[in-house]
Amino acid sequence: MKVSFSLALEPDPAEAEAARQLFAGPVDFLKGVVAMDGLPAADRPEVCFAGRSNVGKSSLINALTGRKGLARASNTPGRTQEINYFKLGDRAYLVDLPGYGFAKAPVAVVAKWQALLKSYLSGRPTLRRAFALIDSRHGVKDVDHQIMQLLDRAAVPFQVVLTKADKITAQQLAATIEQVQEALQKHPAAFPQLVVTSSDKGLGIVTLRTIIAGLD
Repeated sequence: MKVSFSLALEPDPAEAEAARQLFAGPVDFLKGVVAMDGLPAADRPEVCFAGRSNVGKSSLINALTGRKGLARASNTPGRTQEINYFKLGDRAYLVDLPGYGFAKAPVAVVAKWQALLKSYLSGRPTLRRAFALIDSRHGVKDVDHQIMQLLDRAAVPFQVVLTKADKITAQQLAATIEQVQEALQKHPAAFPQLVVTSSDKGLGIVTLRTIIAGLD
């Protein structure tokens, strides 16, 4: 049976305002984790951001929190080599995962953080949702299917977030959305709503904030 994947609707104004206040409050870097035994206590809900190297995870976290330097953004693929935890007040954790796929790092280093990524996604009990970031310019690639298959096997619900939507035309974006909708038919853990974003222009940021704030 074919699943219908639609674009996330504009949030209710009251819910959007509550989410804005949450993200406008304290948001602090907690720690970078290089091994599973370094994870903080599983004492609150958390959401994670996964995506290919240089897809824009750090920029998206900065846009969500309104803090330009909170997560380190870089034009060099593979800079994020650990699981970075951010405290969303006392309410939740935001988790920036190491980029997968191409990275300018030694093979052994890449293998180590890819193994950490897989261990985390398979075994974190408080993980409410993974946000799978897809570059709007490229759509879903084979390496994206690999991480989505891992999420399927781990029964971790994931929601696709299209990044860098301002970098392409409306016609190109529509084609990418169609390609993503078709690609997600293979993934039972995929949440049936897509979020289109631009960290530079603020597109979709209010919607994504509201979704995260509602995941208790």
